[in-house]
Amino acid sequence: MKTSLSIRTYTKRFSRHVHDSYHQLVLPIQGNIHIDMDGFLGKVSVGECVVIPKGVAHGFNADEAARFIVADLDELPSHLISEELAVFSTSPPLLSFIHFVEKQLEYQVDSAIEASMVSIFTLLLGQQELSRTNDPRIRVVKVMISERLAEPLTIQSLAKVAYLSPTQFKKLFKENIGMSVLKYITEQRMEKAKALLTHTDLPVQWVAERVGYSDLSAFSRRFSAHYGMSPREFARS
Repeated sequence: MKTSLSIRTYTKRFSRHVHDSYHQLVLPIQGNIHIDMDGFLGKVSVGECVVIPKGVAHGFNADEAARFIVADLDELPSHLISEELAVFSTSPPLLSFIHFVEKQLEYQVDSAIEASMVSIFTLLLGQQELSRTNDPRIRVVKVMISERLAEPLTIQSLAKVAYLSPTQFKKLFKENIGMSVLKYITEQRMEKAKALLTHTDLPVQWVAERVGYSDLSAFSRRFSAHYGMSPREFARS
């Protein structure tokens, strides 16, 4: 079979089966799914993807209102083949794209467009940076960070989302991600600022605000330290 994308819903009744001839990726677009398989037991939510290799028995159930984009694949990308990796956080571009896929699949049947969507999905999947974030509390925080880069993001507020004390949260985050919380937030903000300066004509002040900086000077200093040139210089390059 070729790679295919489809919209799925499931029921609260727990089911269990195995795919002998294809791999499957399940990406929630509304609600969450509970998965039980070797290497993972827990909930997969919007902003995450679960990898189900062929031949692996898995059980699952979900609320009837939940919706998912499901990709059936002949082959898994090499960086997704790992006994340690079952669930990963989707990048903002991939998450945005699967919402587009949902709308397109609901609108019409067009084999050429569907083939193009599969190609783009495969490219985005290949660019997906995978972190072996095994703790679901940290996965939830990563999704929140990606969605709220324009807002103040404090250790205290993020720790509250993870139901941890600030000290416990900082320790667990670094263990899972490999860098401090504040460094991770800065990396995400700088990457988004770079994309906005490259692909839009937004004024630098607006870009700064979109990535959480009310002080333009502070944003310019941080951007210059990160990329070796000021935001204005980067936008002109």
